[in-house]
Formats: sequence, C-alpha cells, structure tokens
Amino acid sequence: MIDVFKRWYFQNFANPQTVILALILVVGSVLVIVMSKHLMPILVSIVIAYLFEGSVVKLGRIGVNRTIASSLMTALFLTMILLLLLVLLPLLSAQISDLFRELPGMLAKGQNVVAQLPQKYPDYVSAQQVQEALAFIRSEITNLGQQIVSISLSSVVGVITFFVYLILLPLMLFFFLKDKHLILYWLSRFLPQDRELVQDVWTELNMKIASYVRGKFMEVAIVWVATYIGFAFMGLNYAMLLSLLVGLSVIVPYVGATVVTIPVMMIAFFQFGTESMFGYTLLIYGIIQFLDGNLLVPLLFSEVVNLHPVAIIVAVVFFGSLWGVWGVFFAIPLATLIQAVLNVWPKQKKLLTE
Repeated sequence: MIDVFKRWYFQNFANPQTVILALILVVGSVLVIVMSKHLMPILVSIVIAYLFEGSVVKLGRIGVNRTIASSLMTALFLTMILLLLLVLLPLLSAQISDLFRELPGMLAKGQNVVAQLPQKYPDYVSAQQVQEALAFIRSEITNLGQQIVSISLSSVVGVITFFVYLILLPLMLFFFLKDKHLILYWLSRFLPQDRELVQDVWTELNMKIASYVRGKFMEVAIVWVATYIGFAFMGLNYAMLLSLLVGLSVIVPYVGATVVTIPVMMIAFFQFGTESMFGYTLLIYGIIQFLDGNLLVPLLFSEVVNLHPVAIIVAVVFFGSLWGVWGVFFAIPLATLIQAVLNVWPKQKKLLTE
C-alpha cells in the first residue's frame, strides 16, 4: 500500500512545478472561500475589468494611451450605472409595485382555476388534492411575505453597501485597467522562476475567462433586449421586468431557463387566459430560447467552453453552493480551470516516465 502511494506521489508531484501549481490552487481556493464576502468588491471589479479589457487593448492598437483608454472605459461604466439608476431602476420599481398590487387578484383567479379542476377532470384530480395544493400555496405566500418584510428591514444596510460599491468599483476598475501589467508583474514576483506549468494554465484560463465574461454579458444583453421587444410587441404586462429575468437566467445554464419560464407562463396566463395571445406569447418566448441555445451560445462560446452538459450542471450546483450568485456565474470558468489543470497534469506524468 505504501509503495503504491509512493509511486502515485512521484508520478504526480515529483516535479516542483506540479507542487507549485497545487499550492497555488489550494491557497487561492481557501482564500476565496474564507474571505469571499470581504473580497467581493475586488472580485466584482476584476470581472468588470475583464469586460472592458478587450476595448482597452483595441484602443491601444490604434495608438491610444492605456491611461486614456482606461479613463474612457471607466467613464463608459459610470454612464451605464447612471442609466441604470435613472432610467431602468424606476421602471423596474414601478412594474414590481404594480405586480404586488395585482398579485391578490392573480392568486384569486389561480385558486378558481385550480378549484375547477376536480369538475373538469374528476378521474385525475380529486377535491382533497386541490385543497392540499391550495393550502400549500397559501403557506408559501405567507412565507414569501415574511421574507419580503425581513428584506425590507435589512434594506438600509444594503443601501449603504450599494453606495460604497458605487464609489469603490469605478476606482478599482480604472486602476485594474490602467496598471494591469504592473499588478501582474508584482504578483509574479512571489512565484518561483521555474513556473512554466503555472504559466501555461494561467494563459489558457485568462483567455477563456476574458472571452467568457464578455460573451456572457453580451448574451444577457441580447436575450434581454430581444425578449423585451417580443413581450412589448405582444402587449404583455411587466415586459421589462420579465425580460430582465429572462436575460439574467442565461447566467445559470439549463436551470435558469427552466425556472424563469414559470413566471412568464403565469403572467401570460393571468393576462390572456387561454386565448390565442397566450400561445403566441409562449411561442415567441420559445423561439428566443431556441435561438439562444442553438445559435447565440455556439457563436459566443464556441472556443471558450468544451465541457459536457453534466459537468456544467455539477459545476453550477457545486460552486453555487459555495459562493452563491458569483459561484454560479463563474461555475463554467472554474470548471474550465479544473479541466485545464487535468489536461496539463498527464503531460507532466508522461515526462516523468520518459
């Protein structure tokens, strides 16, 4: 048994570069797990910096100084934030208020529909099942109301945190863009000179994360706008709110689209009933989902992700349980990191046996 362990150790960890890579992965994982809440502004700034880095590089190719390019991208980010606060946020707030105002009527209509099921389908649905379902719905609504109250009570802390982020993010974004090479050089000073294996993994991961972040933001924006146009054309209530949910749902592969379909179907049903408009609305929504999965995603991520769907779902569940929303967002890049490490590791093993 000891000989087997020694053979496995020397095959996989005899090379110093392999040990260095393993230590970096372990220390980085522990640091993010333990300090994730405190490091959140930095992590968010890094994500946004990845989003704008491509534009900074393109401006540099035409002769624009990196400091000026970084300033322009920071100004663009601030403009987007102002548009979000002054235009989009009031519209979403109004639609959310309208939704909560009309929610009791929707629930009453839904209860009437459920109560009629035993009469229409007596062989499949019994009155007792309906009563149990309605009792469950009422209890869930009560729990939801309590959660909303608790959120509103803690909103003061959230507002303070939001304004702190609003000040810190543009500053860190500017310096991450402007001094990118200086920061990377400073970090490299803590690594040994013999770090080709780490460099190979970093080069592949850096390229894929940059492409993934930009591609994911583009996908969210395109799906959001396309869904809003479709819902607004059909005259669906809460079009902006629902389209935003649909856009954000693409962050969670497979699962997000399934979850967001429920509110879309419910709002369309309560507004249109069983009329043809209900079917047309779902048809438009289905076409958008189909084009996103079969056209947009292959175009944006064809060279970024080469993972099996099961691996993606496992990564989403695992990293989402560790780091919440950000774990879900970075589930695919983190799974790509694991894949890159596993792809490099056998090469070291082969070299050791030669």
